[in-house]
Amino acid sequence: MNLKELKTYFISSIKNLYPIEEVLSFFNLLAEKQLGLSRIKIALQPEKEISEAEKLNFDNAIYRLGNFEPIQYILGDTEFFGLPFRVDNNVLIPRPETEELVDWIVDETQNNEATILDIGTGSGCISISLAKHLPKTKVYGLDVSTDALQVAKQNAELNKVDVTFVKADVLDENSWELIFEYVKFDTIVSNPPYIRILEKKLMKSNVILHEPDIALFVEDEDPLLFYRKIAKFSKIYLKPEGTLYFEINEYLSKEMKEMLEFEGFKDVEIRKDIFKKDRMIKCMKNEKTR
Repeated sequence: MNLKELKTYFISSIKNLYPIEEVLSFFNLLAEKQLGLSRIKIALQPEKEISEAEKLNFDNAIYRLGNFEPIQYILGDTEFFGLPFRVDNNVLIPRPETEELVDWIVDETQNNEATILDIGTGSGCISISLAKHLPKTKVYGLDVSTDALQVAKQNAELNKVDVTFVKADVLDENSWELIFEYVKFDTIVSNPPYIRILEKKLMKSNVILHEPDIALFVEDEDPLLFYRKIAKFSKIYLKPEGTLYFEINEYLSKEMKEMLEFEGFKDVEIRKDIFKKDRMIKCMKNEKTR
């Protein structure tokens, strides 16, 4: 089998499951990963022979794509904020809107030696990107999942940054003193679970079937559970005038603003993402807030 025949075979195998533009993108990504071929080389070398082992790799990818597994998990990596990240089904695949949140923090971090905490770090995409672009800061990443933290540690090594990772459940208020007994933070950021169960029907199969529920969903009855807990945590562990950033559910921005103001935070600001959806919020710790 040559490269042209492999491409035809790949397209015909999954063309009924995905838009053709997406199928072509999948093929190009796999060809680069498995064969070391750029798009230009794919076009210039249609007669290149494909080994049986190489075809088996594509067969495996076809099978996994047939089960709507995200291409990032199949490749084993992705890019976020210009940096490489390893990903598997223990962590969420980093999203472009989260890049906007990181960009906001980088732009507004005036204190080069700030101490930053990322709650629910997952793959480490937020904490590692901040550590890379703010090299004088001290960055911590917290997550409840041991498997997710293992991925995050690998990504910190991959990107050559020093991030302190901590295993803890931020919902457990009794553990807070044990987590950070002495540390206070200039900035706390979180992209916690915020998708209500009722919103599942709006989501694609590749997300619902393969990305970790623990990082995605929250009960309909208390959709701000994580935000409220993190806000209370931040009242204790943010320095005076410290800043709290969240990625948020676009449908709950009004409720988020009201909750943060009720908890005593000031200067609450909501930002829209590139799709004009309310997706980020920032506020400051009021020095009088306890």
